[in-house]
Amino acid sequence: MKRFLFIFFISSLILFANDENIQENLENDNNISQEEILNESRKYDPLSGYNRAMTHFNYGFYSYVTKPIAKGYAYVMPAPARVGIDNFFTNLLFPVRFVNNLLQLKFKNAGKELGRFLINTIWGFGGFMDQATHTVGMDIYRENFGSTLAYWGVGEGVHIVLPFFGPSNLRDAFGSIFDVVLSPTQYTGHNTIPYKIPQKIDHGYAIATFYGVNLVSFDPDSLEKLSERRVDLYEVLKYYYNQKRDEELKKTFETGE
Repeated sequence: MKRFLFIFFISSLILFANDENIQENLENDNNISQEEILNESRKYDPLSGYNRAMTHFNYGFYSYVTKPIAKGYAYVMPAPARVGIDNFFTNLLFPVRFVNNLLQLKFKNAGKELGRFLINTIWGFGGFMDQATHTVGMDIYRENFGSTLAYWGVGEGVHIVLPFFGPSNLRDAFGSIFDVVLSPTQYTGHNTIPYKIPQKIDHGYAIATFYGVNLVSFDPDSLEKLSERRVDLYEVLKYYYNQKRDEELKKTFETGE
């Protein structure tokens, strides 16, 4: 059990600082009023003491460990190669999206995800090129078990900040465990699922770390940009996370095919 939890937290090295929605919010930060963030801060938050402490820890880990490594990696690895690696992992994580679309009875979307996987694997040189998006024009349906639980009426619960992973809520945190079990890049149990890549626990750590560093390398300064603009980093990150999830779940309920 301890090993499984450690895998979960290590896999969370894909830091919230690199989240695409947070990047978009950074670009439009001047349009976010302090009143909007203040309204978010008024919501019930019984874990605020722990959450603030964990936000401080995550920010320190990001500043002194993740950011320097990501910058060094970006210096030696050309941007096109990093984009290709990101495409490869997105394609590789197809089982998470496929299964969760099925669990939401979105059989057409699940079929499209299968089509995307086959196109990118065969035509996109193993997934390093996203031909399904850029050539065929196929959408990606980014469903996870957190959104599946929401689809079936499970409430989000209280806000919680996870070590390394950043802002979340009880529903999404629980759902992430299921997604880790589905992920081909994570070693779980005795790896009875045939498509699992890691054959040892250390392999899973290495893959998760590499994937996380590659993601953060696209903009390693993003979290510092955010902290410089706002006084209360915890409330801002909570606001952005909740806005992001609202947008994602809106798509979940709209794309019910």
